[in-house]
Amino acid sequence: MDYFKLCKNGIRWTVRKGQVHTDDIEMAGFQTADLVTYGVAEGGVAVFGRYCVFPSLRTIPNNTHASLRKRYEDESFPVLLADGKEEAEKAVSFTLDGILTAKTRTSVYEIRREFFPAEHWKAAVERTTVKNISDKPVRLSLSTPEVVLDAEVRGTKGMYQLEVVHDHVDRVLAPNESFAFDLACTGRIANEPIVKVDGKKELSRRRRRCRELMNAVTLTSDDKELDTMFRFACLRAGESIFRTITGDIHAPGGTKYYAASWCNDQVEYVGPWFAQTGDKVDLNASMNAYGHYIPFMSDSYHHIPSSVISEGLDIWEGKGDRGDAAMYLFGGAFFALVCNNEEYTEKLWNALKWCAEYCHRKTGPEGVVCSDTDELERRIPTDGYANLSTSCLAYGGYLLIANLADQKGEPELAAWYRKWASDLKDAIESYYGRNLHGFETYRYSNGFDTLRSWICLPLCMRIFDRIEGTLNAMFSPYLWTKNGMLSCERGEENKTDIVWDRSTLFGFKGAFLGDRVDPVWDSLKQYIHTRLLGERVPYAVEAYPENDMRHLSGESALFCRIIPEGLFKMWPLGSGKYSITPTLPGQLTHLKFDGWRLGGHRICLDMERGKPCKVYKDGVLLAQCEIGKEFVLDVR
Repeated sequence: MDYFKLCKNGIRWTVRKGQVHTDDIEMAGFQTADLVTYGVAEGGVAVFGRYCVFPSLRTIPNNTHASLRKRYEDESFPVLLADGKEEAEKAVSFTLDGILTAKTRTSVYEIRREFFPAEHWKAAVERTTVKNISDKPVRLSLSTPEVVLDAEVRGTKGMYQLEVVHDHVDRVLAPNESFAFDLACTGRIANEPIVKVDGKKELSRRRRRCRELMNAVTLTSDDKELDTMFRFACLRAGESIFRTITGDIHAPGGTKYYAASWCNDQVEYVGPWFAQTGDKVDLNASMNAYGHYIPFMSDSYHHIPSSVISEGLDIWEGKGDRGDAAMYLFGGAFFALVCNNEEYTEKLWNALKWCAEYCHRKTGPEGVVCSDTDELERRIPTDGYANLSTSCLAYGGYLLIANLADQKGEPELAAWYRKWASDLKDAIESYYGRNLHGFETYRYSNGFDTLRSWICLPLCMRIFDRIEGTLNAMFSPYLWTKNGMLSCERGEENKTDIVWDRSTLFGFKGAFLGDRVDPVWDSLKQYIHTRLLGERVPYAVEAYPENDMRHLSGESALFCRIIPEGLFKMWPLGSGKYSITPTLPGQLTHLKFDGWRLGGHRICLDMERGKPCKVYKDGVLLAQCEIGKEFVLDVR
């Protein structure tokens, strides 16, 4: 069911009589993750809930999930009173545009609440404006004092205090008079001063940061749902960065994963997108993530950890080797080539060579690259020896590092990497290529001949030998649902409809790379409409039923990448050159992609049906090329 409709800069739910529905949204500042529940209960009564996470306040034991966090129940929260009495608030509307704005009414008040995280403070802010809509003066008050100590927690940095603070002063409101005040859920080390937030100033800062992230790269087309989903994805991907003792760290979020980086989420998924946004904060966080793993690249060639946790001070490797070196190789090489920044390349070069060598050493007698598991960490069984994901990532990584070796003037090394890639491509075909349910596609692991969503990965690495069978399998009833691709077809290995958006998003990208844009466009549209305007909005989700469809940030980065890397087939060639194929789906008459950063330059593709694609570099027309034809963009 759809609850939201498009509005200026976002989406809005105008509540209708009889609707009962709740959802939540996560927003992030540099010190706070602010997850707000909102919606409507029986009788039209507005529902609010607050869950705050402070990633730099580490609890004991200091493990992956040890960020100080608190779910604030209604009884711990100040309540609006009219002449000393509480009245039920009826929901009017909810608007999402980087801030959650909720409008409610009582018989006396009209209330607007704006929920958002403070930019630099450890505080989740609620700026409230109350208007007297009655025909007589009303005394406005709150049910709690200015500061309420909500909890004390012992952590690695001392005693932490969680407080609910506000700056409200009791007053009499005349008819039609309004009054605004600020309330915040805060965290601090006990010897630090109480956090006092200027809500008006913080609201301005939040809007500025949202504009920076949502407008760094812009997509403008006939399809407003596509454009809006892209804007939201840019925000969610870019905002989840937290200040820690070892620098800025991008983290997945979702109430569980903070002050830590993962080889799939941050290194493989997010870093290549940040390279294309040019946002300085995001780029710095990506370099920190890549740097986290370098100390573990030893001469013994032991696998690198899957995650560097606890503000960069500890590691997690509980599932063994997930193919993390292949993830690092592909993501890191892509990042370096897109940025074409000499400083970044120098810092990453030895690490990327190590990862390539590690993958080569892990090549089994069958020619595929072996790993204990993949990024799903045995949630769906594999044989524990080799899987399609690790080999595909290594294959793409070999091709990319070969381009980087050419750029660095090492042609012999580049030739070796291309030889490794060629051999691995042959091995992927012979070891994984299978006919499953009549589809000429791929098995995922030896002995597990069920269709898996990750059969799309060869397409994402431009291996198109089995494209028809693979696409037919992906969008068949075995895998495709209204909620995206099943991670595995139903059967003994999978008895529930498990969906992870990451593989669905890779699937769309692979289809686009294989020149199957129009056949899958309706499926993409269905996916966008469901995620943007349905019951769980407005971002791509992590998984279902696991983790309640959390809005992890990495999946939003993958959505963003569908456009430049899928629809436009961007592939970095090295030395500031990029292969692109501007594509205009048949359902669109125009598409403009602006602010795209390649090699440090701002690129714009401007397409209109029946005309050449105009390519701009830093605001100046660089070339015109035919839509649907490959074009080598040289930004030097």
